[in-house]
Amino acid sequence: MASVTLEHVSLRYRSGAVGLADVDLQVADGEFLALVGPSGSGKTTLLRSIAGFLTPTAGRILLDDRVIAGPGVAVPPEQRRLGMVFQQHAVWPHWDVGRNVEYPLRRAKVPLAERRTRVGEALDLVGLAGYERRDPATLSGGQRQRVALARALVARPRVLLLDEALSALDEPLRDRLRLELHTLTREMGLTVVHVTHDRSEALALADRVAVLDGGRIQQVDTPSNLLARPDSPFVAKFLSDATLVDGRVTEGLFSAGNHPLTVPCPGMANAARATAAVLPAAVTLTPGGDAIVRSSLFTPDGSDVVVDWRGTHLRVRTHGSRHRVGDAVSVHIADAVVYPQAVEDAPEREAVMSA
Repeated sequence: MASVTLEHVSLRYRSGAVGLADVDLQVADGEFLALVGPSGSGKTTLLRSIAGFLTPTAGRILLDDRVIAGPGVAVPPEQRRLGMVFQQHAVWPHWDVGRNVEYPLRRAKVPLAERRTRVGEALDLVGLAGYERRDPATLSGGQRQRVALARALVARPRVLLLDEALSALDEPLRDRLRLELHTLTREMGLTVVHVTHDRSEALALADRVAVLDGGRIQQVDTPSNLLARPDSPFVAKFLSDATLVDGRVTEGLFSAGNHPLTVPCPGMANAARATAAVLPAAVTLTPGGDAIVRSSLFTPDGSDVVVDWRGTHLRVRTHGSRHRVGDAVSVHIADAVVYPQAVEDAPEREAVMSA
């Protein structure tokens, strides 16, 4: 296996559009890192730069201590010893399963006897032992994706790259493969970089998650730290559906105009403009009040609710209680995170306090 390091990596397209902007990232040997962000954030660009399909215009990419991309260096994808699985499994229909999985070994001119042994081992790893002679047309979508995974693993890659590898599958198949992938990569000690648009999937699978926006990494941390201590309003909103409320700081207290929300924030400048991020789990609702339920979606343990709270649409996750559209409710906020607006591009968390 191998570690992956990006040092000040930037990528600018000929059109002038920025794909990546001064990205620094370290993926440890054996670590599972997920990349998330909105469409166009740079997560797939970063993955394809590691793979060698895109060439950075500045900075360096290293596998362990070997530079694979940088000034005067561009190691071709096939020489990087990386495995990659795409959203569309790309299993060739005119070859049987064994021939599909064997393809990287044939290109590498591995002897026939060793090829057969390694194909059998790879299929066994993904739960398809004995499928060598099967026609891909007879396989389910999940089985074809397992074939694609076996093809990526058969060459014994130093790093496994997953580009929305599970997103084309239906639930509950997707959930089952997610569990299998989690177990398999840990048992093999694989270094994995996984691009996904599914925030829950990233948080469930990864040792760490990198949140991108505008070609920059906004925060890299463990799933629990990202949820509990987001570094910016963007991260809080993107990962946790936080409601952002603008206001000002007066004598160490954040207040938000017509909202009855005050949060202690010692150390912040008086009269400074600030933004409070209110996480859905920090809000409780009680019957009667000046907020109106605008939507209420059923969840196994409560409701996912949006209320109109004095002109602000506030996300709330209730537990044990159900609310109907049109209900009048009172809003109670247990805590919020306050960020100074002037440094929102690189904010420090100022307070996580009881309101």
